[in-house]
Amino acid sequence: MRKPLLITLFATALSIPAAAAAPPFETPAPIAYMIDLSSGAVLYAKDANRRIPPASMAKMMTTHVVFELIDSGELQPNRMCTVRPETWQRWHGPEAGSTMFLSPGEQVSVENLLHGIVTLSGNDATVVLAECISGTEAAFVALMNRHSRELGLENSNWGNPVGWPDNGVTYTTARDLATLAAATIRQHPRLYREYYTVREFTWGRTMGGDRPITQANRNPLLGRIEGADGLKTGHTAEAGYGFTGSAEQGGRRIVMVLAGLDSFNGRSAESVRFMDWGFRAWQSRPLLDQGERIGEAQVQLGGEDKVGLVAPRAVAVTIPAGLGQDIRARIVYQGPVKAPIAQGQHIADLVVTAGDMPPQVTPLVAEEAVGEAGFFGRMWAGLKHLLGMG
Repeated sequence: MRKPLLITLFATALSIPAAAAAPPFETPAPIAYMIDLSSGAVLYAKDANRRIPPASMAKMMTTHVVFELIDSGELQPNRMCTVRPETWQRWHGPEAGSTMFLSPGEQVSVENLLHGIVTLSGNDATVVLAECISGTEAAFVALMNRHSRELGLENSNWGNPVGWPDNGVTYTTARDLATLAAATIRQHPRLYREYYTVREFTWGRTMGGDRPITQANRNPLLGRIEGADGLKTGHTAEAGYGFTGSAEQGGRRIVMVLAGLDSFNGRSAESVRFMDWGFRAWQSRPLLDQGERIGEAQVQLGGEDKVGLVAPRAVAVTIPAGLGQDIRARIVYQGPVKAPIAQGQHIADLVVTAGDMPPQVTPLVAEEAVGEAGFFGRMWAGLKHLLGMG
């Protein structure tokens, strides 16, 4: 059964009305979503579970897979990839969308192709890298879908690595895009900083003039919102204009998604306005430091009867700006937790409530490993159960 442990935090909170409503926000975007990663609080959701074509925001999934392969040691950034003439022909010219301006037969490193994907949104770079990694585009797409399922993206499917219209095979939701962005930021922080913060990238040369081609990152937040560093725009006639973005200020990171806007300028303006609202209209209250112990969970058939619960990262609660209020939290887990338990294993959740805001849920992990009980330990546990002692 669910075993809750109720604790009280911020006992000296300011006295204000008990029910704090979310700050209002209106957007012309038909789909919008915002989450504060410091607390897990969803700050805004408008049709966030509707399945949509992601356009080039699909390249976030491609990039996440590549980051996984690099950080696992399966792929080296200096590996060279060949631009197949057939691939160049398919993704060359004005009808082929965004381009890195690759040349047929050209040898390009994984590192440079990643810049071509993340900074330039190059369809050519994306397919060249997919073929280089998996042999064929279809094989890489299978890899995308496998990683997508592992991330829990329940309403997403990938039919190609670039987000090109494919009669509905490729789809996702704003909520899934935010989950994907959060996973990339948390699981691959070094690579995220290395690639997503680049303002411009130079590759290819102009025809006739033979001058280097420099293209700017299309991220509308860069240089306009403090701490902005990611992630990806997208546009097709089918999808409209969309953007998944992130920024960090004062240790507080927000991820936002907008989709279905009708113009480039509208996307830029609305992205800045939305992210600005997220930081100005809300405030974050720290609750726990990373690694701080907050309680214990009962252990079944373990070498120890209990295991400490700690925060795997700094934990905060997000509330409307300018308000102080009672903040309550409880530890919830399915218990007792059966041994063996690995150190750092997710075994409980911290559920925080503040006023009438939706609960904010943060995982708690095992402070240390707990092995299985030996023969006599299991016998003693069974005897205690029979005697009603535990």
